[in-house]
Amino acid sequence: MKKLINFALLIVTLSCSAPKNVGTKLLDKNTFLLTDISTDPSYGFSEKNPIMVGGAHNNEGPLNERRFLNALAGPNGERVSYYRAGSCCPTKSKNGFMGMAMLDNYRVTWEGSNDTVSIYINMYDKGSLKAPLGFSIKK
Repeated sequence: MKKLINFALLIVTLSCSAPKNVGTKLLDKNTFLLTDISTDPSYGFSEKNPIMVGGAHNNEGPLNERRFLNALAGPNGERVSYYRAGSCCPTKSKNGFMGMAMLDNYRVTWEGSNDTVSIYINMYDKGSLKAPLGFSIKK
């Protein structure tokens, strides 16, 4: 019985100290580790197909948005810069307020580019993370 109680205490202790981003690996504390590039041309570029970084439930939503954007590089590995253009686009979300959430829109560019693209991010729901088509992954 004592062994069972010690085992239960160990499980509780480990679960309380588990990283907050379970299932999402980090390159460093400010950058997600991405391994794939999406082949879907709408992924991240459409409010109907946003990048789902999650984190709002544990107050890491904005941090997760930045962690995702920090993992991106330009088409040839160029350094990416971004700014939050604002919230937009109400969307259904079981994790949002009364079943709804707002997406965040970021304007993203890279060194040497004349273009700035809009990327839509959902910090309420979590999904598989990939770099949008046309971007590469930060090394």
